[in-house]
Amino acid sequence: MPRMPKRVKFRKEFRRARDRKATKGNFVAYGDYGLQSLEQVWLTARQIEAGRIAAQHFLRRDGKIYIRVFPDKPVSKKPLETRMGKGKAEVDYWAARVKPGTMLYEISGVTEDRARRAMVRVAMKMPVRCRFVGRRVAI
Repeated sequence: MPRMPKRVKFRKEFRRARDRKATKGNFVAYGDYGLQSLEQVWLTARQIEAGRIAAQHFLRRDGKIYIRVFPDKPVSKKPLETRMGKGKAEVDYWAARVKPGTMLYEISGVTEDRARRAMVRVAMKMPVRCRFVGRRVAI
């Protein structure tokens, strides 16, 4: 089932978009390897779930998958063949705001080769270009 917030303060939001690189959530924090977005996008809850299923299916219960984005933005859409006006439409789907550099998924407990092949399958489900990254070593 797609993810969505349990409750929100306001049902509908403006369609804001900012062209900035990610300053938070842009490094591997929980796992050993990660999938990093290279472009800006609104990632739908269905796309996030499709990536999770693809990774779990490939890993077959080995390792742990961390999802680093959450769809907290309500996106509304008017039905087809509806006249203009009559107020803002109902919420059609939930999306996560993804900036360039945002870490989408992380994997731990598997080898680098296995993690890379799993992330390639996840990247195929994503509507943006992604890259495979490893954990930075602290000095």
